[in-house]
Amino acid sequence: MSWTSHHKRGEILRGVVAAVDERRDGLLPMDLPGVTDTFADELDLLAALQLRWHTRLSGRIETELANQPMDLEDAVVRAWHGTADDLPGIRAVLDRYHALPADDAMATALAKAQAKEHLTLAVMAGKGAYADADCVRLGSMIEARARAEYEPAAEVVERGPFSGLVDMFRAVRSAA
Repeated sequence: MSWTSHHKRGEILRGVVAAVDERRDGLLPMDLPGVTDTFADELDLLAALQLRWHTRLSGRIETELANQPMDLEDAVVRAWHGTADDLPGIRAVLDRYHALPADDAMATALAKAQAKEHLTLAVMAGKGAYADADCVRLGSMIEARARAEYEPAAEVVERGPFSGLVDMFRAVRSAA
């Protein structure tokens, strides 16, 4: 993948994230300009959104654990809540397609991604190690707790004028 196509894919994905946050209907916005040219199919786009969710969740977990290292499970639950507030449209899409996958390939991919997420939740909450067979079940319980205790933010936090870290650095540099 060339730099140009990688950059274009990132732009299209940012547009997808904005659209799913606005629509909140849980549907993949395959109708957006450039989506079908950039992503091979719904599964390809769903995988990109799953990766965006997982990356944000992992970062939030690390931040929460740095702030509250003695309260591991609560920190993981707060991180899940914060990620759901940051990415409500992605969460809606993942939930919808997990409940109603388009085909067996999508169901399999989403089940694998969910198992990996549950494993991460359990390990980061101090409930076991990656090699523990019971960690997926424990992580599932942590996610269930996070969902049960979740109260969505009153409104979506605006992402601001920056489309990424590079734009933020450019804005800071030009302000100086």
